[in-house]
Amino acid sequence: MSKSFGPLGNIVKQAQELQERLARIQEEAAAKTVEATAGGGMVTVVVSGRLQVMDIRIDPEVLKSGDTQMLQDLLVAAVNKGIRSAQEFMAEEMKKVTGGLQIPGLTG
Repeated sequence: MSKSFGPLGNIVKQAQELQERLARIQEEAAAKTVEATAGGGMVTVVVSGRLQVMDIRIDPEVLKSGDTQMLQDLLVAAVNKGIRSAQEFMAEEMKKVTGGLQIPGLTG
């Protein structure tokens, strides 16, 4: 005869199911990307859900100007914007699974 842990057993089972769903959603979302631009599209970056920069595109006109400082500023701005967008995207995906429940380490 198997022992049932009653409500505690149900909570543990629900927690395991939630953990599995979270892992699946994280994996799916990590494969997606967001795109961010700076300088009116002079610099574009693509960032994955894993917060990795996947691509950087620079308008050739920026390079022709020879303004290194401007290019550096645009790159920093676009990368930071891309990372923020990817973090927000991942937070929204997690909310779908947790129903808005704040889980330390998973939601921000």
